[in-house]
Amino acid sequence: MIKSKKLLAIGVLAVLGLAACGSDDNSSSSTDAPDTTEATTEATTEATTEGTTAATTEDTTATSASDCTVGVAYDVTGRGDKSFNDAAGAALDKATAELGVTASESTPTGDGDRAERLQGLVDGGAGYVQGNGFLFQDSLTEVAANNPDVSFAVVDTVIDAPNVASLTFAEEQGSFLVGAAAALKSQTGTIGFIGGVENDLIKKFEAGYTAGAEAVNPDIEVLVNYITQPPDFTGFNDPAKGKEIAASQYEAGADVIYSAAGGSGLGAFQAAAEAGAPGEVWAIGVDSDQYNLVEADLQPYILTSMLKRVDVATYDTIVAYCEGSFAAGVQTFDLAADGVGYSTSGGFVDDIATQLDDYAAQIVAGDIVVPTAP
Repeated sequence: MIKSKKLLAIGVLAVLGLAACGSDDNSSSSTDAPDTTEATTEATTEATTEGTTAATTEDTTATSASDCTVGVAYDVTGRGDKSFNDAAGAALDKATAELGVTASESTPTGDGDRAERLQGLVDGGAGYVQGNGFLFQDSLTEVAANNPDVSFAVVDTVIDAPNVASLTFAEEQGSFLVGAAAALKSQTGTIGFIGGVENDLIKKFEAGYTAGAEAVNPDIEVLVNYITQPPDFTGFNDPAKGKEIAASQYEAGADVIYSAAGGSGLGAFQAAAEAGAPGEVWAIGVDSDQYNLVEADLQPYILTSMLKRVDVATYDTIVAYCEGSFAAGVQTFDLAADGVGYSTSGGFVDDIATQLDDYAAQIVAGDIVVPTAP
């Protein structure tokens, strides 16, 4: 079963066709971003870049976990987004606690200092550096080329370089499942979708969600709104706008709304709480199990969350680096690899879990091919 409490480590080389709502903006949240690259553990202070030389496809020499120094650069929303960045942060915490790695993290204030933040992690001794989000593509490409002996990973985009692992996800598959859940729970026959930014990545969420809903009810109406258009990425960190759009969708008859909008999703949860009683209206979270990340008064409204296991992908790639089996190239985390799924916290989907798991099995078997574009 594809459920939230499954924390099976995904094999880093799991292959198939998923991302991230965790993108960043260039202005609105810059004042909240940390401005230093800080070590987050008290691990070996003598660790140096030389002592943590990255294991690539050509260099598979194992490194003692306690000698591993790794760094993660978040999107500008940083830790505390209750979504994409928090998932990567949880993996970093797990690596320090269970593997004893030396970990450091950094959050850019915008596009202008992405490369600087990545290079700062390298200069601090990290032999493995991860850029958490597709907006790191250009800066990580540059920094990886300038540091060929360091292992890099990027989430939600593909970089063709001998020392970069591209961690992608089958978001459309997980979104199919929560779309089916929305249709099964809807009493009005109208549901909603809110995307943070209208780009190809977030359209995968929309496509899967709509396909899952229509698999249950071919006549269902899906209201679709995006907060911003590229190159404006503030839609991932605008709860007020998310709340405004969600409120309008509830007023238009939607009784379940799925937000693939990073930090903006909090506004949609708040709109649900104002739109009706628990069980009358629902919201669906994304990336992390958001039932466990929101205030108690909002929990009764979180039907489920589409789990995009950035935490597992991050943790497994760190393990591979420390074990000397880091591999560059595209690594896709899908339903078959437990890379996406749906959460069950709150027990609100317990009555339809059998149906959702049947859809999941059909997707894994190839009997259902989920579209990646609306």
